[in-house]
Amino acid sequence: MNFLRKQLHNPIAIGLAIPLFIAAIFGVMWILVPPPPKTIEMATGFPTGLYYHFGERLKSALAKEGVTLQLKTTGGTIDNLALLNDPSSGVDFAMVQGGVADISKYPNLVSIAGMFYEPVWVWYRESAFKTNGGQLSVLSQLKGKRVSIGNIGSGTLALSNALLQLSGVGEEELRAEKLKPDDALLKLKNGELDAVFIVSAAEAPILEKLYSIPGIRLMNFEQADAYTRNLLYLSKVNIPRGVLSIANDIPKQDIQVLAATATLVGHTDISPALVSLLLSETYDILQTYSHLQKPGEFPSDKGLDFPLHVDAEIYLKDGPSFLHRYLPFWTAVWVGRFAKIVIPLLVILIPLFTYIPALKNLILRLKLSQVYEELRMLDKNASNPDLREKNFQDLVAIEKRVAYMKVARLDAKQLYDLKAHVGDTRRRLVQYGEY
Repeated sequence: MNFLRKQLHNPIAIGLAIPLFIAAIFGVMWILVPPPPKTIEMATGFPTGLYYHFGERLKSALAKEGVTLQLKTTGGTIDNLALLNDPSSGVDFAMVQGGVADISKYPNLVSIAGMFYEPVWVWYRESAFKTNGGQLSVLSQLKGKRVSIGNIGSGTLALSNALLQLSGVGEEELRAEKLKPDDALLKLKNGELDAVFIVSAAEAPILEKLYSIPGIRLMNFEQADAYTRNLLYLSKVNIPRGVLSIANDIPKQDIQVLAATATLVGHTDISPALVSLLLSETYDILQTYSHLQKPGEFPSDKGLDFPLHVDAEIYLKDGPSFLHRYLPFWTAVWVGRFAKIVIPLLVILIPLFTYIPALKNLILRLKLSQVYEELRMLDKNASNPDLREKNFQDLVAIEKRVAYMKVARLDAKQLYDLKAHVGDTRRRLVQYGEY
């Protein structure tokens, strides 16, 4: 204790202690509250799809905040889930089509938010449905037709199968082909297909390639309400005439379609700061993102397969935290991490500070009681002539200890009372020695 007390007045010791203390704080922060990564990877889809297009815009937005987003092209939702569930893949996030995943197989995944609607577009050749007036309005009309139902590994395949099964159309009743969107488009254009399922947002570049194909139309899901009652992850979306392309008048009439929700999915251990950053940037991206959604409708907590991340739930309900609202991202991260260490320490230490006076008083009483016990023994042996010399030696040792004893100002009376009692003991020893 004396050594430490001396170092309090040593400028060199103070100069070394301060950086060591700061390093210790940062070390604890690094272990207990690790920082968000500066490089993350997201699985998207085909380069011609809106998943990839959305990823490109998110990549640009995150780069301004010092976070690098790497995009991985895939075959679609099924591939994305497999990559996200594989610890060795390096994928941190993925775009996932609603209604595709069996969440029991992915216990370590959570939703960040729903990002936009992904309607089920069924494009068909009018000439293939002459007996129905050239119109496709219920999926049971597809029996015996040449239909692309989506490529293996895609959410389109999973969703088209679910819709066809619900419609009483078995795969054996179709001349079904599992094609990638570009391949399906080419076959539809060449007259080798009668209908094509494509699940994509209205702004996906792939849809623009369909506008110029003569003799094709979009299916109007007349049973849309019935499907949404049976498949709760689907929504009914009204598509006004010409909303996809005014120049090409597509669709050529008001129609209603079914839509899943494209969701950003990540791991359960994602950094809360990264959740805030992703949602903040997607808010800006999605403000004018789709013709099919209402302003402010996305990002959303509706239509999600996976549980919503707790920090995402708070953000969607209350908006960004105070720090992230007024500070740059990385500044907010470090301030937040520091607060997560300091505040719990203060919660622990502040109550302890209230016990310091009582502890000091207890230590002082113990020191004083030890001296008084020794004085009591001297008084007891004062009349023994054989112990006279030893008694004086012990008293001298006590007097030295009491002389160097330091107490707080408020405890000075107890120290001076002790010195008085030591003096009384000396006088009694002297008196016994004179007899």
